[in-house]
Amino acid sequence: MPDSSSLAPFYLGWSRQNDRLLQALAPLTPDQLLLRSAPHMWPVSVLAAHSIGARVFWFHTIMREGPATLDAWLGLDDVDESERTLDRLLSGLTASWALIDDVLARCTPANLDDIFERVYPNRVKTFTRQAILLRVLGHDFHHGGEISTILGMHGLAGLDE
Repeated sequence: MPDSSSLAPFYLGWSRQNDRLLQALAPLTPDQLLLRSAPHMWPVSVLAAHSIGARVFWFHTIMREGPATLDAWLGLDDVDESERTLDRLLSGLTASWALIDDVLARCTPANLDDIFERVYPNRVKTFTRQAILLRVLGHDFHHGGEISTILGMHGLAGLDE
């Protein structure tokens, strides 16, 4: 268990969600990674890749956490499907979760007000660490729910415990 002064105890459910996502994806075949809820919606593989990219973007690019090697996970949702293998998705989810887990273990409630900037072409927007944590947490749960629903629609096990 992390130090009680860290943020980690407050986000245990997020860790469990990540574990359930890994467990749900691990047995999927390449064809099952292409399942989607409707023809115009993203398949499971893109949803998982998009979650990886969002984690890395907000924690690494914006909060400047983790090593430069994390940049390799950005844009996985935009590559050819052949590059989005199950092994790569599982590795990306594991690496991006390690990044989040490290921040949660190291940061304290006093760090929630730390400010980070996102530079847009015509403006700069500031975010607190707390806002980024909640943004990425909500994003993870949203797309994890989509993945779970898609798998369930096709008779496969979702993210339920």
